[in-house]
Amino acid sequence: MNALSFDPGIWTAAGESLLDDAIALRRAIHAEPELGLDLPKTTAKVKAALAGLPLEIREGKSTSGLVAILRGAGNGRTVLLRGDMDALPLVEDTGLPFASQTEGAMHACGHDTHVAMLAGAARALCAKRDRLAGTVMFMFQPGEEGHHGARFMIEDGLLDPLPDAAFALHISPNMPRGVFAGRTGPLLASSDKIRIKVRGAGGHASMPHDALDPVPIVCEIVTALQAMVTRSISVFDPAVITIARIEAGTTDNVIPEDARLWGTLRTLSERTRKTAHDGIRRVAEHIAAAHGAKAEVTIEHGFPVTVCDGRITDLAERTAKALFGEHGWITMPNPMMGAEDFSYVLQKLPGAMAFLGAAPEGGDYRTCCALHSNRMTLDETVMARGIAMHCAMAEAALSGDLEL
Repeated sequence: MNALSFDPGIWTAAGESLLDDAIALRRAIHAEPELGLDLPKTTAKVKAALAGLPLEIREGKSTSGLVAILRGAGNGRTVLLRGDMDALPLVEDTGLPFASQTEGAMHACGHDTHVAMLAGAARALCAKRDRLAGTVMFMFQPGEEGHHGARFMIEDGLLDPLPDAAFALHISPNMPRGVFAGRTGPLLASSDKIRIKVRGAGGHASMPHDALDPVPIVCEIVTALQAMVTRSISVFDPAVITIARIEAGTTDNVIPEDARLWGTLRTLSERTRKTAHDGIRRVAEHIAAAHGAKAEVTIEHGFPVTVCDGRITDLAERTAKALFGEHGWITMPNPMMGAEDFSYVLQKLPGAMAFLGAAPEGGDYRTCCALHSNRMTLDETVMARGIAMHCAMAEAALSGDLEL
């Protein structure tokens, strides 16, 4: 593995020196979480954290996201670093002194730490801009939790002209503390919403032969969808279908007119995604027809597959090991079936995402509360490593350490 040209001590020291500021910013954001594409309080905190720095700020019309641009000493490449800002619709149950003050919203996915690390990296890189052979774009993005914020920012032209490479970090309490992890190729799945409505004919529960009961039909559809996956889709290019909600009827002695299913589809390629879409429609519509009923199937496209470029992933591995030793990086053997809208950025340019282990102090990363749990906590001190990683990746990507 070739040595990198940057001095790792510069960036590890910068991360440590900015940790207290990162913790303060993270806690301020955590206490006032916001949902969706419009995050005025969070964006204001970001702007305050960046105030006084030699940055060009771009804002769009579709979201409250912003891109801060740092022009280094050279006129070379441009690299993008990204942090997402939005929270989840959960009621927090952590007991933290800085717990959410907003009813029904919580930073349960670590986006507060992503913002704090990226703001810290912006401050550190501005202080060392003479080391940069090109330009760094800091993408502070809302609407990652299902709202397509990255896509909107791209459509608003905030990344134009497109940078040459991109990198993002995602915190994880279920990975070893302070260790980075990633892989080449699919890292995270596509995510689509499934909605199926079966129309039958209502009647008295004691006389089902005089009605057309949609309940056993939707139950048959649920099990048939699982069989469809195992018999139509390769185990080497998998799909996951989960029906998470079934709704029908109003009481115990009335056969309802219709029944509804809600679920999600996850895949790791566009080919399997299309195969699964076709299969879902075929199974639902034909099973309903076999019983004399009608199925209405709606599939809402969500995020595409998050595919990491091998060159950027290789650079991330080399960078993590240069900063924190051979044990600073883990290559993931398999993708995860969660989804991430950084995938929209990776559709446009080469890039990668890496995870940063942040199991809370005293906790076992294998059993502690996971992302999206309303009891999720993490070790804030790993943000020093995240800041250093962002900075080192930026310098390395702008130098001869990355061949594109």
